Amino acid sequence: MMSPQRRVVITGLGVVSPIGVGTAANWDALVAGRSGVGTITAFDPQGDPCRIAGEVLDFDPADFFAKKEIKKVDRFIQFAVAAAQMAIDDSGFEVTDTNADDVGVVVGVGMGGITTIEAVTAAYHKTGLKRVSPFFVPRLIGNMAPGQIAIRFGCRGVNYAPTSACASGGHGVGEAFRVVASGRQQAVLAGGAEAAISPLGVGGFAAMRALSTRNDEPERASRPFDRLRDGFVMGEGAGILVVESLDSARARGAKIYAEIAGYGANADAYHMTSPSPDGRGAADCIRLALRDGGINPTEVGYINAHGTSTPHNDSNETMAIKAVFGDHASALAVSSTKSMTGHLLGGAGGIEAVYSVLALANGVLPPTINQEESDPECDLDYVPNVAREVPVKVALSNSFGFGGTNVCLAFRAFEDGA
Repeated sequence: MMSPQRRVVITGLGVVSPIGVGTAANWDALVAGRSGVGTITAFDPQGDPCRIAGEVLDFDPADFFAKKEIKKVDRFIQFAVAAAQMAIDDSGFEVTDTNADDVGVVVGVGMGGITTIEAVTAAYHKTGLKRVSPFFVPRLIGNMAPGQIAIRFGCRGVNYAPTSACASGGHGVGEAFRVVASGRQQAVLAGGAEAAISPLGVGGFAAMRALSTRNDEPERASRPFDRLRDGFVMGEGAGILVVESLDSARARGAKIYAEIAGYGANADAYHMTSPSPDGRGAADCIRLALRDGGINPTEVGYINAHGTSTPHNDSNETMAIKAVFGDHASALAVSSTKSMTGHLLGGAGGIEAVYSVLALANGVLPPTINQEESDPECDLDYVPNVAREVPVKVALSNSFGFGGTNVCLAFRAFEDGA
């Protein structure tokens, strides 16, 4: 990969997740090791094999939308716009008629408006097209997350939604980094969003036997790297970052959280749902990010792992980390914040990028909760159960998805050099 032409930094953060609305609420919950997983309330899951999820329970769309606008946008779009509003407010970045062409939006979405599809399909079978809203299509298509953000703020630059399963949000941040580093944009609102907790959304993964069935203990169900893990827990929400050129950030005296140093993206080319058994694709992806950022492996102090709480993913990611870092792997801190939020699918890479940046900025590493029994195949330091105050120079964020797609983002603690 080509080295970036311009340094790129993070100047604003916004997040909506099962552990809170807003960066402060999320960070407090992460440091406390608080789970956002509970029994599903969005629909009646009685009789289903999986009846738990990480739902966003304290979100009111009226805080971010006029009443007449709420019905026009699916829940995943509501999350994306809300997180973008918080990120813009945090950054202090102003989109004006002068700079609008140089400000883009790239937000990854995996499932899109599946709740809208389910609701309209049910209505259609009862009454035909009479009950199909003219907003049906604009509510469900993934690119309306970045589209609605651009409309709200007047961003006339690049605008699209990477759709790469659970790597979508990671691709959103990585592609934003690319266009800013190349000089094509001054700033990009980037991240991921998802809201797929619905009968078919949950049921589809349950049919694959991918979900945890620890229904009686929701808070203990998501347990990445633990020997007793039995599947992932679905989550919902959005994470958005203001990705900005260092020159732009300096010119306006912006607060800088961290620098994006590198981005790796590749494919396993192995199987439609399972990762390559030797962890090769993930390992190569991490190497790409390190090479892209000119990062020595020994500089990395923390990895926010993909860590889904599924048997194969967690052991494969562990193998990949060992393959890349060798002896340094044992000195790394590796944690999965999915242990608290559940797995946000297309939104995961967005919120986990936010969490990785906060870990760098605050010098505190979020824990992997529900670490109770060690797995001989998962034998790294997973920051078990309790947050750790450790300053690190470089943090990685891994996102891997169905179809064998992989993303690794490398963030560096900001140093204001030349």
